[in-house]
Amino acid sequence: MKKLFMVLVLSVLLIPSATWATKPVKIGMVTTLSTKAGYLGEEVRDGFKLAIAQEEGKLGGVPVELLVEDDGRDPGKAKQIANRFVKRDKVKIMTGIIFSNVALAVVPKVVRGEVLYVSPNAGPSGLAGKGCNENYFNVAYQNDNLDEVVGKYVNESGFKNVYLLAPNYPAGKDHLAGFKRYYTGNIAGEVYTKLGQSDYAAEISALRAAKPDAVFFFLPGGMGINFIKQYSQAGLNKKIPVFGPAFSFDERLLAAVGAAAQGVKNGSQWTHDLDNPASKQFVEAFRATYGRTPTLYASQGYEAARLIGSALKSVGGDVSKFDQLRTAVRKADFESVRGQFAFTTNQHPVQNLYIREVVEDGQGGYTNKTLKAVFTDHGNAYVDECSMK
Repeated sequence: MKKLFMVLVLSVLLIPSATWATKPVKIGMVTTLSTKAGYLGEEVRDGFKLAIAQEEGKLGGVPVELLVEDDGRDPGKAKQIANRFVKRDKVKIMTGIIFSNVALAVVPKVVRGEVLYVSPNAGPSGLAGKGCNENYFNVAYQNDNLDEVVGKYVNESGFKNVYLLAPNYPAGKDHLAGFKRYYTGNIAGEVYTKLGQSDYAAEISALRAAKPDAVFFFLPGGMGINFIKQYSQAGLNKKIPVFGPAFSFDERLLAAVGAAAQGVKNGSQWTHDLDNPASKQFVEAFRATYGRTPTLYASQGYEAARLIGSALKSVGGDVSKFDQLRTAVRKADFESVRGQFAFTTNQHPVQNLYIREVVEDGQGGYTNKTLKAVFTDHGNAYVDECSMK
């Protein structure tokens, strides 16, 4: 009888344990799926989902459940979703935010508790410098990075009088700051537009009057589509060269603007033509799954998933081992589509940064072609402001 009792007790103890072990780890994704910028979130989501599909519902061999909700580019709505993920769904890992003003509203509160946030896009200076946190990681870039590479390239190319244009929100200011960090010439004008603006007639008129020898702009998503079309319609694309970060020249944006963007040079940390096995495999798989070439955003969603998977594998899917989970994320033990990958002490990437050119793709469309690396093993300007060492 005593032996039977012990068997029953052990059975009761072991059954819940087995159930817990197979329960999927929930990952909360707050991203922008609506508004004219909605395709940016779609790309991040689709890249992330591809990584899960390649492991048949797992990341790092651990079953996962991806919870996805649309923030509508609204910081208040994003905060509500994040709060629900943490309190109701008990998520320990979050990702997905596209816009920096949304990230600044959500991330600081989320990472105060035992929740890791892995950014697949937004990289505001406020979260890289004094606002850094051991639970916050950015797998994509720090906002300034893709503008720093263009600033250096424009400077080395001999342009002396450049006009600057960006939306009036944290990322807009970061992007222009990044460009100016390496560009030493004259600023013909520095204009901040409304976030989500669609009509740029007044800005283009002022730009024309300023007579710059080049234009640098950061206008992601639908904003970039409208600006490039209107700039071309004004006949300026043949007279004043345009430069920008990759966000204004992603593959889906190029499909919308076509020849108006041909010849434009832009900065990026990744392009679909990078020659390494991880990148080639990702591009092929993405095209086969979704029927389109992945954008920079898709690669970042994919990388976020792979990074999270490497950490989940390290702890055997037990997210209650929170300190070990965080340490594993910091190690970044995964195959990056960028080649080598590591984190700075403020937990943003150390990576190569490239200049690309918009060219015809040979199939009636347009794409980006990598020209050269301008920076190698490049970090970010806010490392010394962060208290983590």
